Amino acid sequence: MSHAILDFVEQAMSSPWLYLALFALALLDGFFPVVPAETSVITAGVFAATGEPNLALVILVASLGAFTGDHISYLIGSRAGGRLGERRAFVWARDALAVRGGLVLVVARYIPGGRTATTLTMGAVRHPLRSFTFFDAVAAVSWGVYSGLIGFFGGMAFENDPIKGLLLGFGIAVSVTVVVEVVRWIRKRRAINASPASLPADTSV
Repeated sequence: MSHAILDFVEQAMSSPWLYLALFALALLDGFFPVVPAETSVITAGVFAATGEPNLALVILVASLGAFTGDHISYLIGSRAGGRLGERRAFVWARDALAVRGGLVLVVARYIPGGRTATTLTMGAVRHPLRSFTFFDAVAAVSWGVYSGLIGFFGGMAFENDPIKGLLLGFGIAVSVTVVVEVVRWIRKRRAINASPASLPADTSV
């Protein structure tokens, strides 16, 4: 990252418009997951270690944006209904909801593509809005705190070198995502192996 780009980022981090931008990105990420909301929050957290922006406000606006975006996604899902079809991500979300209920929404926030699939599916299957709101509040706040603090601790570790702080923050985020995916894959394999269909047929007479 050149000095010019770094200077631009530092100026953006000190702008009062930053909080509105973080809110908007987190909101859009709720139903348009290609938006780099988590990256933006981690970046803001890194620079918050130097005193600007304010870490508490970063976490607050990111959480509110995520919460609002998830509810928009829920509304879209409720309108789409059966048109979601049998797409793989939605099938996973529907099956997970049947087993874990609202808790899957908290876990899905840390799975690439899982968050949007889950919020859309919960709307499509008419999951109770009160339950959705409760679990989504937990998911959105935990995500805001997680993303902000990852960046903040990365910035604290490399206070005089924000580039290294960003790399550390992104590295931690990627590592957590990989661990979640590995655990999910292991649990899925165990469930498949334990299912009656996977057991050998009884050939005794």
